[in-house]
Amino acid sequence: QLQLVESGGGLVQAGGSLRLSCAASGRNFNVYALGWFRQAPGKEREFVAAVSWNPTDTYYTNSVKGRFTISRDNAKNTVYLQMDSLKPEDTAVYYCAADRTAISSNWFDPGVSRYLEHWGQGTLVTVSS
Repeated sequence: QLQLVESGGGLVQAGGSLRLSCAASGRNFNVYALGWFRQAPGKEREFVAAVSWNPTDTYYTNSVKGRFTISRDNAKNTVYLQMDSLKPEDTAVYYCAADRTAISSNWFDPGVSRYLEHWGQGTLVTVSS
């Protein structure tokens, strides 16, 4: 069982950067695949990025490739999302998630990813133009 707590959200101007953190409490953090999702006002929650138990195995949605970087520190039980070159359309509540299954197309489907094992409460990111 994991408990996830996000931090690092806030207000930033377009072109700026933020780093989100998601700290986990619980056992066996290193066997979990970890991901970031976001939900903008009036929209469905969508996949942003994920990292498998292998820190070099990462996935991104097309709209953030080259701008966002996901990483994990198993010694600190934490997953990060470095967000650079932020755009107003990145404004959303960002959630981290953890699951013991391998990353697959299920993660990218909002109707299926909702069933991932563990979710945080979210942190708000607002990008002003």
